[in-house]
Amino acid sequence: QVQLVESGGGLVQAGGSLRLSCAASGTTFSTYTMGWFRQAPGKEREFVAAIRWSGGSTYYADSVKGRFTVSRDYAKNTVYLQMNSLKPEDTAVYYCAARPSITMATMRNSYDYWGQGTQVTVSS
Repeated sequence: QVQLVESGGGLVQAGGSLRLSCAASGTTFSTYTMGWFRQAPGKEREFVAAIRWSGGSTYYADSVKGRFTVSRDYAKNTVYLQMNSLKPEDTAVYYCAARPSITMATMRNSYDYWGQGTQVTVSS
């Protein structure tokens, strides 16, 4: 049973930084792609970033490119999302997701497993 648990959300001022963590368990993730999504109030859940567990290839949404960095730690079975230069429009619930494939994907329905989400609020 794959389980994903996010942590690290909170309240930060515009221009600040946060690092989200996603602790993954329940399987061997070497053939998985891990994704980060976010959902703001009244909006659809949108893709933020993805990383291929094996090899570490990454992909980002244009809205976060150059500000966010996704990474993974093999030993800790954890995926991270480092968020810098945060803007009020980054305010959302952030979700970690897992896809049992090495092919990158940005569509929500391409991911089979989801965490419970963590709130990120950026004040202006």
